Amino acid sequence: MRWDNLFDDLESQLEHELGVEDLELRVEEERLRLGRLSLRNRMRAASEVDKGRRAAPLRLWLVDGSTLRLLPVTFGRDWVSGDLVADEREEMGAHRASIRALVPLDAIASVGLDDAQLADSLHAEPDPDASRTPDAAPRLIDRLGLAFALRDLARRRSPLTVTTRSGVLHGTIDRVARDHFDLALHDPGSPRRPSNVRGTRIVPMASLILVRV
Repeated sequence: MRWDNLFDDLESQLEHELGVEDLELRVEEERLRLGRLSLRNRMRAASEVDKGRRAAPLRLWLVDGSTLRLLPVTFGRDWVSGDLVADEREEMGAHRASIRALVPLDAIASVGLDDAQLADSLHAEPDPDASRTPDAAPRLIDRLGLAFALRDLARRRSPLTVTTRSGVLHGTIDRVARDHFDLALHDPGSPRRPSNVRGTRIVPMASLILVRV
């Protein structure tokens, strides 16, 4: 074998081995990235709009067996809020259901995505962690928990339909504590007035499935 052919062969073999190592490294990095993704990461990425596409709702199956189609607007640390799309409103139209909903992430049993949403969700970025630089720190909304969202509803005195693991309640949130809230019970659509209130129910946040506003 001529020396130039030998060196060409060695160079080709080395390039091949380096290419394999680089591919294995990229595969491992991708595996680690996927391993850091949360449900929240993937839902948020699937609901972002780019390349001229219209936003598409996410199909959510909740732990009580119900389903809804939600067009996410805001993601907190452990909750998502957004608009119920047409078929959900039509299904509950006779009850004058609200068009805005808040869902604790723990209440989601599964999420249905179309092909484009699935691809987008797999390109999500993990949440920044404490070891990253301050520039990569989470946004304020990313750190706000369910209690904050409920306190905002209490401040607005918004009449609500609250679905819990044991049933559905109608009323207005009077106050929010660390792990529960007080719901003044009254008929759907009626304001929270002493004459309308039938009592108060303390609702643990752990039992909350869905809030319709």
